[in-house]
Amino acid sequence: MVRWSCDFRYLLLVVAVAFIYIQMRLFATQSEYADRLAAAIESENRCTSQMRLLIDEISMQRGRILDLEEKRKLQDHECRQLRALIEDLQRKGLEKITDKEQVPVAAVVVMACNRADYLEKTVKSILKYQRSVASKYPLFVSQDGEDPDVKSKALSYNQLTYMQHLDYERVHTERPGELIAYYKIARHYKWALDQLFSKHNFDRVIILEDDMEIAADFFDYFEAAATILDNDKSIMAVSSWNDNGQKQFVQDPYALYRSDFFPGLGWMLSKSTWDELSPKWPKAYPFSLLG
Repeated sequence: MVRWSCDFRYLLLVVAVAFIYIQMRLFATQSEYADRLAAAIESENRCTSQMRLLIDEISMQRGRILDLEEKRKLQDHECRQLRALIEDLQRKGLEKITDKEQVPVAAVVVMACNRADYLEKTVKSILKYQRSVASKYPLFVSQDGEDPDVKSKALSYNQLTYMQHLDYERVHTERPGELIAYYKIARHYKWALDQLFSKHNFDRVIILEDDMEIAADFFDYFEAAATILDNDKSIMAVSSWNDNGQKQFVQDPYALYRSDFFPGLGWMLSKSTWDELSPKWPKAYPFSLLG
């Protein structure tokens, strides 16, 4: 009986120890899970806080986007108004330019070389009658060579445009005894007319030399003749020069003659005619091609 009682106490002691051990393990496990739960809750709180910050940031950005969108709409509206204003101003400006713009009848070019005194007399004669119609007949002086007096004289007039033809290429005459000057003249004429028709894009050009004086009706005559030149493509050029125009030979000062002989200088050529002549312009004696 005593032995059984002792064994029972040992058994109770073992059970108590086992119970205490289990309780300690449960407590440790609960503590571990409690720590994990606290960490999870803390992490969730951080995520929630960060999410709220992100939501707040998104809301702020959305507000900025809406503000920028409103500003963009306002700027687009202002740009449309400015564009309409600019187009209106351009249209009005173009109307003013169109109203004032005078399409040239023809460019007038004085061919010069080394006679400054002759050039001065010719230019003064032209300007005397050209001032009132300057927009219709822009004036040019084309100098062949480097004569300083001619260049200085031409540049002294602000009513004209100066051009200078510098040709250093050696001249080879085709026949013995020919004058080099005729080749130089041909080159100068071709260069000057190419400049006026191609570079400056004039429809017509009136060619004068530096030893001519024009009459009071010079520009009226060429304005009327321009219509004839445009309408009759069989006409090569119109000239204001008549070798037999002296008083004793003229019966009708208003008569206009058609001739198959090319007249002297003071003639007007059209761009379409020059486009045909320029490629086949001769090396010398250019007026033999015309006459």
